[in-house]
Amino acid sequence: MSALDSPRTSLPDTLRKGLVVGNEADHREMTGAEKAAALLLALGPDHGKPIWEDLDEVEIRVLSRAMVRLGPITPTMLDQLLTEFVTTISSSGTMSGNTDTTERLLLSFLPQDRVDQIMEEIRGPAGRNIWEKLSNVQEDILATYLKNEYPQTIAVVLTKISADHASRVLSVLPEELALDVVQRMLSIDPVQKDILDKIEATLRTEFMSTLSHTRRRDSHEQMADIFNAFDRQTEARFMTALEDISRDSAERIKNLMFTFDDLTRLPSASVQTLLQHIEKKDLALALKGSSDSAKEFFFANMSNRAANMMRDDMEAMGAVRLKDVDDAQGRLVNMAKDLAARGEIVINKGKESEEMVL
Repeated sequence: MSALDSPRTSLPDTLRKGLVVGNEADHREMTGAEKAAALLLALGPDHGKPIWEDLDEVEIRVLSRAMVRLGPITPTMLDQLLTEFVTTISSSGTMSGNTDTTERLLLSFLPQDRVDQIMEEIRGPAGRNIWEKLSNVQEDILATYLKNEYPQTIAVVLTKISADHASRVLSVLPEELALDVVQRMLSIDPVQKDILDKIEATLRTEFMSTLSHTRRRDSHEQMADIFNAFDRQTEARFMTALEDISRDSAERIKNLMFTFDDLTRLPSASVQTLLQHIEKKDLALALKGSSDSAKEFFFANMSNRAANMMRDDMEAMGAVRLKDVDDAQGRLVNMAKDLAARGEIVINKGKESEEMVL
């Protein structure tokens, strides 16, 4: 008998019993990522390993995030997935998507350092690289960790995070140590890449990983991610309402967000690198709905011929949907974040004095 012909009762009893969590979620709608995450979780490390090995890093991150947020899966839901994907699943015990089960599954086929990176990104703090993450760690927590390091190491770390955050960390360090660090920052030489890599690795393994387990993610960081995902009109509506209720919260969220307008603060070298990695159609669509100053900023970083061709492409588009513009701008922002995370460009967030040096 084929898998299609097999009766539903052929599912292992242990799998069915382990998934019983109540009937209220029997008909919960699931996204494609959630369905894939549920199936992979049910397959377990042995049967799921060949599938995970064929996925790229972006796909693994998407599925890991979905798995962490999955929650309980009922037998009815699993039956529906089996029918939909026409596959055989064998597993045992209770299945529930959460941080611990996701991490254990990833560790069955990925090295520890890669799993740490994936889970750290899921659990926060916010940021695409170690220095952005440090800038989102409370100054007293970061200072408590750094005060046990060599002053030269502290100096290096503080030169790599935003100036505003570095000032707050210095203010809570012991005064004698803080003055020593300031002197070293004034005379610091360019740090060799291998030394910087070691510092990053130490921060990631000894500080950030521990922090991820003990620190609850700041609600403003989480809300900044949500606002980044809004379309332009929804973002403006919620931000205006929030400013009326709590201007401080609104400003904190704005400072944590990275938007299309922030691209206009990219150094020339960085924006030219970005232009090499994006589709011309996306750029034309993104600029179509942008401000005149944003248009001129990008045109100024192109050759005259390329800028004129881009203007012609934008004019030929005619009217475009605002949603399409928002989507294109989002793709440019995500590409900029990816390039910054790889150290290929420098991103300035917020004030000019808060430059992030990668």
